Amino acid sequence: MDFELFNTYSNKTELFIPLDDNDIRIYACGPTVYDYIHVGNARPLIIFDVLVRFLKLIYPKVTYVRNITDVDDKIIVQANQNKESINNLTERTIKAFSNDADALFVKKPDFEPRATEHIQEMLKMIKVLLESGNAYLSDGHVLFSVSSMPNYGKLSGMNLSEMIDGARVEVSDYKKEPADFVLWKPSKTGELGWHSDFGFGRPGWHIECSAMSEKYLGKQFDIHAGGLDLIFPHHENEIAQSCCAFNTKFMAKYWMHNGYITVNNEKMSKSEGNFITVRDALKKHDGETIRYSILSGHYRSPIDFSFKALKEAKSALDRLYRASENFEYDNVIDEKFLSCLSSDLNSPQAISRLHELASEYNKGNKNAGQLLKSSAKILGLLNYDTSKWFTKNVRDDEYEINNLIAERDKARSDKNFKLADEIRDKLKEKGVSIEDSNSGTKWRVD
Repeated sequence: MDFELFNTYSNKTELFIPLDDNDIRIYACGPTVYDYIHVGNARPLIIFDVLVRFLKLIYPKVTYVRNITDVDDKIIVQANQNKESINNLTERTIKAFSNDADALFVKKPDFEPRATEHIQEMLKMIKVLLESGNAYLSDGHVLFSVSSMPNYGKLSGMNLSEMIDGARVEVSDYKKEPADFVLWKPSKTGELGWHSDFGFGRPGWHIECSAMSEKYLGKQFDIHAGGLDLIFPHHENEIAQSCCAFNTKFMAKYWMHNGYITVNNEKMSKSEGNFITVRDALKKHDGETIRYSILSGHYRSPIDFSFKALKEAKSALDRLYRASENFEYDNVIDEKFLSCLSSDLNSPQAISRLHELASEYNKGNKNAGQLLKSSAKILGLLNYDTSKWFTKNVRDDEYEINNLIAERDKARSDKNFKLADEIRDKLKEKGVSIEDSNSGTKWRVD
């Protein structure tokens, strides 16, 4: 099966041609573990989980690496604010991250390396860059010399002045050029650090991913994935240091980046009060509902996250669960569904095809129900038995349902039959049927 994907590096859609048909190698940037992940962090987790599931249908082996950044200035600051040890903070946050990923039905990667367990690989790489003249020592720091990399800026499409003016470039006196970036930085007494030939210190953020991807996937691999916010400087800097250290023309053959998430059409911000963690979203909705909602938008497009959208996703999932009720997973996947995913991982079209299959089943095509059940697995959907799905969600929604019925009873008592009918319709949309009797109103889930 042909698979086309948009390659950020070439800025165009390309046919995926693996380096080795017998082992597709993928690296995705994982969390920096200083706090709970938010819904924006959930998007790459879900998107690239679907990518791996899909590629495993086509190729005999897929090796997926998603790292954990457990040494970073943000972690040090957060630990100090919390008045807890760095180890306690990172261990607690890694456990929370793992629980959130499981709740979203994100499968574990083949390798989940931690930065702190790969310091020696980073030091070795830094030493090579110093010896090759691509890096230099200054004021206790080791810095990469951007001018030593002719194609620097190819991924982001920016020139040096745009990079310096535009964004996340720290301008410091110890740099030869403003765009030069840190490979190793000194640590103060009592701070997290390791002994090295360059002094007691800790790695820069970018060198971590280069060292870990090389260890598990080799000097060159197929796909590097992450969010749009990582294109510059993180991924740009990864390419520079990896290509120079390993003397290669490229690091990853294809670069995939997912779009941003807004919340209620506004940029997510703690100060604006619309910062939603996955943990908070899971208090109101099942992880599969969150997953469906995120997959409803194409991975490269911006999407808006709202609890209204989650309610719509829940209703859509209810419909798919009803149509697939009498079926188990098998290995036969709908061809039209696969065709959608083969076109730059178009999950909205794939979901639309699932609903077409549900319609066909409801019209009497039993095979469509089977194809629906098995195809949904590639998106990580329909994970529950139908009875458990509705029982689980009825339990979650029971408080709201009982409140709506109480409001309807009051409306009928007040002879406000228009409002009573509206509430009945609202309950019907939730899949709830009601029956009025002399002993009161009874309800059930259809």
